[in-house]
Amino acid sequence: MIYLSAGTDWFDESELNDILTISNINNSRDGITGLLLYGDGNFIQLLEGTESDVQAAFQKISLDKRHKGVTVIASGPLKIRNFPQWAMGFKSINALSFASFEGYLNPAGNNFLSSKDGHIGINLLKAFVRTAGIAV
Repeated sequence: MIYLSAGTDWFDESELNDILTISNINNSRDGITGLLLYGDGNFIQLLEGTESDVQAAFQKISLDKRHKGVTVIASGPLKIRNFPQWAMGFKSINALSFASFEGYLNPAGNNFLSSKDGHIGINLLKAFVRTAGIAV
């Protein structure tokens, strides 16, 4: 399952570390793997595991008052996990941090947001860029 949400407030590094610590404990216990990205007050998270475990985790996540607008972007079975070693991979990102990446594509330019590419991966990135406002 992949979902987007907006924080009800901006998170500092300490708060993000707390979220990561609890997520690692819970996900390790429940056999869930995945990735959490935080950018400019917004989250995108991918959860992998059995349908019942992912649904149970998502129920808890969706009730967390620290974020709002929880929107499922994709959900369904996988043949193999994308992040089998990560109980919860995490990265906090901001617009300026992208500019130093080799091969960086500025989401504000090159018609990135206006292109009609229908690939789900590109659509997810576009949705996160719009929600997080990370275009530079």
